[in-house]
Amino acid sequence: MKQKAPYSRMKIADRPKLAKIIILEGAKMNDTQNKKIAQVTDKTLVVGVDIGSDKHYARAILARGFEVSKKPFEFANTRDGFDRFVNWSFHLAVENHLTKIFVALEPTGHYWFILADYLRDHDVKLVLVAPQHVKHSKEMDDNTQTKNDRKDPLVIAKLVTEGRYMFPYIPEDIYAELRVAFNRRCDLVEALSRNENRMIRWFDIYFPEYKEVYGKANAISGLMILMRAPLPSDILTLGVEGICQTWREAKIRAAGINRAKKLVAAAERSIGRKGCEAVRQELWQLMEEHDLLSRQLSNMMQIITELLARIPGAERLLNVPGAGVITVAGFLSEVGDISRFTDPKQIQKLAGLAIVENSSGKRKGLSGISRRGRKRLRWVLFQLARCMVKSNKEMKAYHLYYTTRKDNPLKKMQSLMAIAGKIIRIFFGMLKNGTEYDPAIVMRDLNKATAA
Repeated sequence: MKQKAPYSRMKIADRPKLAKIIILEGAKMNDTQNKKIAQVTDKTLVVGVDIGSDKHYARAILARGFEVSKKPFEFANTRDGFDRFVNWSFHLAVENHLTKIFVALEPTGHYWFILADYLRDHDVKLVLVAPQHVKHSKEMDDNTQTKNDRKDPLVIAKLVTEGRYMFPYIPEDIYAELRVAFNRRCDLVEALSRNENRMIRWFDIYFPEYKEVYGKANAISGLMILMRAPLPSDILTLGVEGICQTWREAKIRAAGINRAKKLVAAAERSIGRKGCEAVRQELWQLMEEHDLLSRQLSNMMQIITELLARIPGAERLLNVPGAGVITVAGFLSEVGDISRFTDPKQIQKLAGLAIVENSSGKRKGLSGISRRGRKRLRWVLFQLARCMVKSNKEMKAYHLYYTTRKDNPLKKMQSLMAIAGKIIRIFFGMLKNGTEYDPAIVMRDLNKATAA
């Protein structure tokens, strides 16, 4: 039987005397790469971790790249495994007379969440390395595309010594709740869209004329009839009177005898394929799924609304013309506590809206957004820009100016991205300073540009 290493027998209670020397200075959102490199000193142990679903692998190096771990350390995705990993890291630090530890990992998938929480609860700081950095730099050592559990932790650790890491933001309290609720809301919207597409497919095959009577596949009065008579032949059997009786029993006033006649006429001339019991069951199940998803979405929106009411400054954002519950909740769930930012450009970079240049020598290429950041935050800002261009007078004026100015007019999408950056600055100022939306202040930049 394979024996466990000595550090596996160390109890957590025996660890504090080691933990006192394991200190990592705090970092801010605006830390530059030079500042990050400066934190990796000769007294720093850098531990790279390759995350897996059941097992993780770690390797440890010094600031100059010398490896102090004899071989990759394997530990399970369990409490005992995490205890062994932290004890192993502490032992290496003490043996090499080090006073700081960097634990770094590549945040792929969701398997790193539990380890991150464990390290936070045990006062061990964590840093993250971008997956694309790991992918692009892993060939530098052996000039091969090899990817394995021995190589990846070392690549991750070496990137940290170069200052190519970031400090993770793990939402807590109300912001953690809001992020979970908003992510679930997005999942439900996607599931509901897939369900409606399947229903549309069903109608195209078995009852294509249904769309002539109802513009939407999820019309309430139409679905109520389809629960009793899914196929055109069933609708003919039910008849106009049966349809009207169904609506009267459900107390639906918007549907009357004319709509019932149209539905029966559509069933009479239907060219859809002949159905069977399995076809009826398919539609019934799709409608039941639609009803379940709709109720779940309604409940989740109620939770999101209640959470927004508890977040300082959320009410002020909701009062901005063009902003709604979904977009404000999405912004706050992705950005989190605004106090961790010192400049709105940090949020712009977080959303992947930072402007990047593509030039070489005399050639000057087109600039664009980086798209490196939180995809959902970028989507929320795009939706905010679209809504505000329609219903916010100030943003509508900015959009008109950006797309029609003489010098360097922007295309529609470019203008929306510029407005998204403007929205970030507005929301940042409102949350940071506790101020209300002021159209005069918002228009200040545009007035200067048009007056020049």
